[in-house]
Amino acid sequence: MVLVSGTNGKTTTTKMVVQLLRDQGLKVFTNRTGSNFVRGVLAALLTEVDAAGRLDADVAVLELDEAHAVHFVRAVQPRAALMLNVMRDQLDRFGEIDYTASLLRKAALATRDVVVVNADDPRLNGERFLDGLTARTAAFGVGPALRSVFLSDDDLRAEQAADVPAPDDAPISGVSPADAASPCPAPRVRLLALAGNQATLEVDGAEHQVTFAIPGIHNVLNACAALTLVLEVLGERADLSRLLDTLAQIRPAFGRGEVITLDGRPVQLALVKNPAGFRMSLMSAPTAQAGAAGRADAAADELIMVAINDEYADGRDMSWLWDVDFSSLKQAGVAVVTGVRAWDMALRLRYDEVPVDVVEPDLEAGLDALRKRAAAEDRPMRVYTTYTAMLALRARLGRLTKVEEVMK
Repeated sequence: MVLVSGTNGKTTTTKMVVQLLRDQGLKVFTNRTGSNFVRGVLAALLTEVDAAGRLDADVAVLELDEAHAVHFVRAVQPRAALMLNVMRDQLDRFGEIDYTASLLRKAALATRDVVVVNADDPRLNGERFLDGLTARTAAFGVGPALRSVFLSDDDLRAEQAADVPAPDDAPISGVSPADAASPCPAPRVRLLALAGNQATLEVDGAEHQVTFAIPGIHNVLNACAALTLVLEVLGERADLSRLLDTLAQIRPAFGRGEVITLDGRPVQLALVKNPAGFRMSLMSAPTAQAGAAGRADAAADELIMVAINDEYADGRDMSWLWDVDFSSLKQAGVAVVTGVRAWDMALRLRYDEVPVDVVEPDLEAGLDALRKRAAAEDRPMRVYTTYTAMLALRARLGRLTKVEEVMK
C-alpha cells in the first residue's frame, strides 16, 4: 500500500502516481474519485473486489485525508507514504496546522519502507517531524529560483504581513535541507525552472526538460512529488525516460483544472479550498497573469466565476478568503459570484477593487448566467470553486454537455 496525504494536491498527485505505476506495468488499485475518508476507500474497494473479497492488484495507491489516514494506518501499514505539504485548511475542523502536521507524522511513523516529504515545508522537513521514523526518508522540492513562488504557510503569512512580494532570493522559513543540522535528505527530484508549460526537472542530479499537458504551476510540483515516490517504490526497476514521458501526458483529475466543453467553449474548473491553493490557482490562470502585468490582451479573455460554499466538506469557516490576494483580477473582473457564501465573496472582492457583474447565490442560476454571457461574447470560462460547489456545478454541466462520469 502506498499512501498520499497532505493539505493540497492529494487527488491530482494520487492520479499521477497511479498512472506512472501503471505505465511501468503494475496493476494498481486506487480511490480515484478523491473521496479520501476511510469510507471512500471502502466504497472504491467494493467496485473492485471479487465475490470472495480478493483484489487483483500489485499495489494500492490511496489518497487519504490527514485525519482519516491516522485511523487507516492502524489497520493497514503502508509500505510507502508521500507527505505533500501542511497549509492552513479547514481550521474549524483541524484546529491549528501544527496539529495537522502531527496527524501526518502518525501516518509516517506507521510507514514501513519509505516516507517522501516536501523538503521546503518547515513542518515536514525538520527533526520534529522526521525524528523517530523507522522508514527511510526521501524528498522532493524546488530550486532557489522558485522559492518565492512555492511558499510554505509560514512564508505566505510573512508575505501578507509585509504586504510586499518576497524577493527571489528570500530564504525559506524553517529548516532548510541544505543545513547541516537538518535530518531531511536533499531532494531526489527538484523543480528548477518553469516557462509556461515547460519545466526543468533535476532527477538524481541530472536535468531533464518536460513539457506538461496538465495546467497549473502547482501541478508541476505535484508531478515532482509523484515522481519521487514512484522512483522510491520501484527502485532499480524504474524506467526514468518512460516515467518522464508519462508525466508529460497526464491530464487533470476531475474538478482540479478539468476542462469541460460547454456550447463549444471551454470551461475550466479550478478547485480552491484554502489561501495557498487559491493563490496558486490565480497565479496559473492567464486572466490573472495578464491582469498582474497590466495587459488587456487575449490572455485576459476568460470569463471568471467564483463559487463558494461552506458545507462540512468545504470547511464552515470562510474567513480564509481574506488571506487571498485577488488584486490580479482587477483588470478582468469577475463575471459571476455564486454559492452559499456568494455575498461574502463579493464583499471580499470589493475590498480588492475587483469589479463583480452578477451575484447569484443559486449555483445553477449562476452557471446559467455565466453560460449566457459566454455565448453572447463567445468567450472561454474559468470557475474557481470550493469542493461541494464543484460537485454541484459538475452535475449541472453533466446535464448540459458531455462530462466524464466519476463514482461519488
